[in-house]
Amino acid sequence: MNETLITHPDTCYRLAEQKAARYFAALFEQVKEKTYVSTLSNDFQVWKDKHVYAHSWLSFLLRGKKKPDSRDYAKYIGWMSDAGKLDDYLDRSISYIYMRDLGKALDSPDTQARIRQVVADLKKDLLQSTTGKKSADSLDFLSLAGLYRWAQKEGIEATVIWLMNKLKGVSTHIPESMNPEQAQRKLLKIIVGVVLHVTEETDGRVPPAERTQKLDEAIRLGYSYGLTYPYIDDLLDSKVLSDSEKEQYSELIRTALVTGVVPDLGSWVRSDNMELIRYIHAELGEAFEYIKNHQRPDTQQTFFEQSYVFFKSQDMDRVKKIDHPHYTNEELYIPIILKSSCSRLIARSVISAPEDEGFDDRTFYYGIYNQLADDFADMFDDSLDGAVTPYTYYLKYHEQRPDLINPFELYWAVISHLIHDVYRSDAKTREVMLDRAINGLKRAKVRLGSEQYAKIMATFTAEVPDFNRLVQQMVNKADDVDFFDKLLRDQLLTVLKNDRKEKDAFLDTVEAVRHEINRALPIPKADGILPMKEPLIDAANYSLEGDGKRLRPVLAWVMGVHEYGLEPSAVMPLLKSLEYLHTASLIFDDLPSQDNASTRRGRPTLHQVHNSATAELTGLFLIQKGIQEQTSLARFDARVVLDLMQYSAEKAEEMCMGQAMDLQSRGKALNLEQLNTICFYKTGIAFEASLVMPAILARANEREISGLKKFAYHAGIAFQIKDDLLDFEGDVLLLGKPVGKDAQNNNSTFVSILGEENAKKQMWEHYCLAMEALKDMPRSPVFLKHLLNYIVHRDR
Repeated sequence: MNETLITHPDTCYRLAEQKAARYFAALFEQVKEKTYVSTLSNDFQVWKDKHVYAHSWLSFLLRGKKKPDSRDYAKYIGWMSDAGKLDDYLDRSISYIYMRDLGKALDSPDTQARIRQVVADLKKDLLQSTTGKKSADSLDFLSLAGLYRWAQKEGIEATVIWLMNKLKGVSTHIPESMNPEQAQRKLLKIIVGVVLHVTEETDGRVPPAERTQKLDEAIRLGYSYGLTYPYIDDLLDSKVLSDSEKEQYSELIRTALVTGVVPDLGSWVRSDNMELIRYIHAELGEAFEYIKNHQRPDTQQTFFEQSYVFFKSQDMDRVKKIDHPHYTNEELYIPIILKSSCSRLIARSVISAPEDEGFDDRTFYYGIYNQLADDFADMFDDSLDGAVTPYTYYLKYHEQRPDLINPFELYWAVISHLIHDVYRSDAKTREVMLDRAINGLKRAKVRLGSEQYAKIMATFTAEVPDFNRLVQQMVNKADDVDFFDKLLRDQLLTVLKNDRKEKDAFLDTVEAVRHEINRALPIPKADGILPMKEPLIDAANYSLEGDGKRLRPVLAWVMGVHEYGLEPSAVMPLLKSLEYLHTASLIFDDLPSQDNASTRRGRPTLHQVHNSATAELTGLFLIQKGIQEQTSLARFDARVVLDLMQYSAEKAEEMCMGQAMDLQSRGKALNLEQLNTICFYKTGIAFEASLVMPAILARANEREISGLKKFAYHAGIAFQIKDDLLDFEGDVLLLGKPVGKDAQNNNSTFVSILGEENAKKQMWEHYCLAMEALKDMPRSPVFLKHLLNYIVHRDR
């Protein structure tokens, strides 16, 4: 074992423990002597002048309409701006982030200047993003498109593409019992925190190329560190692993931190967790190596010592049992002082930032404030889970254990200590910290309900009734104490939860409609059928029976039925027509004279099973069946059906033109514009037809049809780029067709022209353009958003 990172881990932890014990003793003294009460009572007397005031009729008129619910994000930000509250709201929010996440002192002139600049930039972005048709689910900065647009501005597109692929993997490997939305939120929060540290270190002080490099590293380091939250902290807190598995897993982590080498997974206790554990072991192992390799020699020791203290304090806190009645106050509080401070110390040291004693001290003392606030908010969920926190333990044992420290009193003692001992009685710090404390209690009162909240307060404030009356007066009467990061947290959770529900609904819809289409597609053999027709029907059904995605008819069904309210049975001929015409195009595409493909939809191509002549005739046969189905749209006006057939014929003609252009370009070097044109005629038109043909049947207006065409253009190109990428790097078993055919046929593709990395950038550019087209449409079906996500993330 190569013990080079932490030579004396127990000594390292003991020293940290001693520092935490001294801090705890100082806090305990405040609680015991109740000195925080008089200090904070005086602070509140100053603070309330800005937050508790009588509303005159004039002030109501000036402030305009009633304050909207913050869940209606766009209206809420708009109201804040109209009421003249947005500047103060953003100022306290950004100031708090500078204190909590960046460890800054608010009385620093440099920090004040940076906060003013960030507030001005954020205000501008917020007001731009909340104009027009917006909702919580379409916030630009909470979307993949918004993330990619930011990446383009910073020149880190490849990094963000990497991150999006990583986040997709994490989202599919978080068990439902671990609260996937919260796990993803915490991971994203850590990534943002690390990026904030790098941005603060580099803003305006380094050349653009160096800033790009540092942002690239920050995102990868943030992901690597943040991954420990879902896959160490949350996993070990959950019931996914057995006790013996948790013990084995903890030992693996401890060994990696002490030695700097990730141990092999070895044997595992239960086979049903093996797939999850293998994924986590590989992902954490890669993350560990990335962090280790990006540490400077002079900061590596500090980083891994902090990490070891963080992990051990979490582990000591985690193994406590709520049924154990004899934990000391020190056993309850010292581990959370350590884990809460180390989590943010690591966020800075992970980027090998220069040593900053002021940051280290402020962050060390600040951590328990956040931990106690979070534990207060989660105390009932923690109680249900049997978790030991200062609050759950006090609620269970305070009547039998008069020696137990009241965590709510300790919380206020921490606030008093921070304001006056750490931040030197700074007025801005007092303002922000009391804002935050009252905001937390207001949110708790709403979440718990007034009756339950009152009971909890009676329990936690029994020994300080006068101070409690003052605090509750502030909770009931104080205004302007809300924070942007809380709003973002709520919106992000809403987006993640809605996204999961919508994605599940999308997949369910695709599968249900696909099943119905598959049942309707086979061409029957009527009684008395001519013998020479039977082989054509058999060949056609062979091609139709393959494991196709059926994207085009599924799209048409969603648009026709969900969006335009058409009867499912009435549009079924259109769905069959689309799939017959699409399958015919694939048959021709696979012929030796064209792509010469050997497999399609996981089976031998038609010309391989029969011969080229039969394949050609079958393709023609399916085209005629497609036209015949369109003539069966009997429930629609004849003029409308004729318009649809005319449009269909035009699109089929253009697709033939696209295939001809493709064939003529074989062996030639194409530029991007030429490839986009061919791609649109070969692929984009099919997407367009699937969206526009139901719109024609529903008699949609030209503006809507124009929007559908724009969306289809970019979605089709994104689809083709993904196809090219899969042909370059995909799995033949997943694809159901050979990979590398484009190179073998000397075809120009997005990968061959642009290279793999730039092809991915182009795919995401068209993804963004399609998403932006979707937002500009009179109706923007959620299904199409998830179709786009499917297109860029699919593996087949």
